[in-house]
Amino acid sequence: MTEDKHPTGAPWRNFYGRIHGKGLRDMQKTWLDEDLAALSPGKVGWDENPERTPLDLGALFGGAPVWLEIGFGGGEHLVHQAARNPGVGIIGCEPYINGVAMLLGKIRKAGVENLAVHPGDVRDLFDVLPDGSLDKAFLLYPDPWPKKRHHRRRFVTPEYLDPFARVLRSGAEVRVATDIPDYVRQTLEEMPKAGFDWLAEGPADWREPWDDWMSTRYEKKALREGRVPHYLTFRRR
Repeated sequence: MTEDKHPTGAPWRNFYGRIHGKGLRDMQKTWLDEDLAALSPGKVGWDENPERTPLDLGALFGGAPVWLEIGFGGGEHLVHQAARNPGVGIIGCEPYINGVAMLLGKIRKAGVENLAVHPGDVRDLFDVLPDGSLDKAFLLYPDPWPKKRHHRRRFVTPEYLDPFARVLRSGAEVRVATDIPDYVRQTLEEMPKAGFDWLAEGPADWREPWDDWMSTRYEKKALREGRVPHYLTFRRR
């Protein structure tokens, strides 16, 4: 392939997973048309920001601490945390447009104003987040990619974890929730290599949710189907 296929300089990145699902309801289309642009964290995409100029998070959130939720699903946990922590700015990243539309409806209902939304690949967001700019992050029920040949697509691989570690400040907390035992194994193997310490002091530390936890639709599905959730807390070295 020739370089002229990359006029913006964007790297070749394979994206795996759904971007569109079933047809959106008219109201969801309205939310996307009317609300999404105003919630953008800034210029993230390669077309609009080919120089990869870092986002001005101070201007975005007025100097407040910044958190990130990676793959927010339907947005229930994201809105819950925003309402619970009005002094924090939270960026939600989700490429699945149906989930983005669901989140926008929840934002309207809750009236929270401390959120920004990137409807795309989190790797593009990592490109433009300043070093050490995040104080906390959530990875909740990520796509498990259960087949062994697909494990390299998981978030807990160097392709994602290395830039992820760069944008987290020293001491930042990272929460991971999953109902897939092998995802737990890979997370515990790969996170320390990327500069994260697991904070568990005993078995209960990964079997009980956090005090401010709000169960998500994916967790409820896991419980209905007999799978056991695991809750892992890490700190950036």
